[in-house]
Amino acid sequence: MRAYVAIMAAIMLLAQTVWAIDAAPAFSDPQLQARYEKLTHQLRCLVCQNETIADSNATLAADLRKQLREMIAAGKSDQDILNYMTDRYGDFVLYKPPFEARTVLLWSAPVLLVLAGVIAAFNVIMRRARLPMEESNDAMSDDELDESRRRTV
Repeated sequence: MRAYVAIMAAIMLLAQTVWAIDAAPAFSDPQLQARYEKLTHQLRCLVCQNETIADSNATLAADLRKQLREMIAAGKSDQDILNYMTDRYGDFVLYKPPFEARTVLLWSAPVLLVLAGVIAAFNVIMRRARLPMEESNDAMSDDELDESRRRTV
C-alpha cells in the first residue's frame, strides 16, 4: 500500500511540470515581452471567466495569447489590441471592465451586498434587543415540573 501511495505521489509531482501555460518563445525585445505580459493580465479568459489569459490553460486562452503575440509583433498599439478584443468579444474580455453607465451595477454590486448585509445584521440585533428578557422566576424548575406532572396523573 505504501509503495502505491509513493508511486502516485511521484506521478502527481512529475505531472505538474508538464502543465506549462505559455509554451511560446518570449520576445527577444524586453519591451515587447513586457507589453505582452501586461496585456495578458488585462484580458479575461472567456472560458474560465475568473482568470486572465496569462493564468488560464484553456485552449481559447492559448489562442488569444497567440493572437496577442502576433498583433504585438505586427506593431499594433496596446489600445488597438484592446479595441480589437472588445469589438470582437465585448467588454467582458477585459479583466477590469470600464466604469460606464451600463457597468455601474457590476462595479457597485459588492458595495451594495456588503451594505445590505450590514443593514440586515443591524435589524436582527435591534429586534433581539427589543425582546423581553426571560426571568428565572417565571420558569419552573425541573423539580417543580416533575411535581406538577405527578399531581395530574
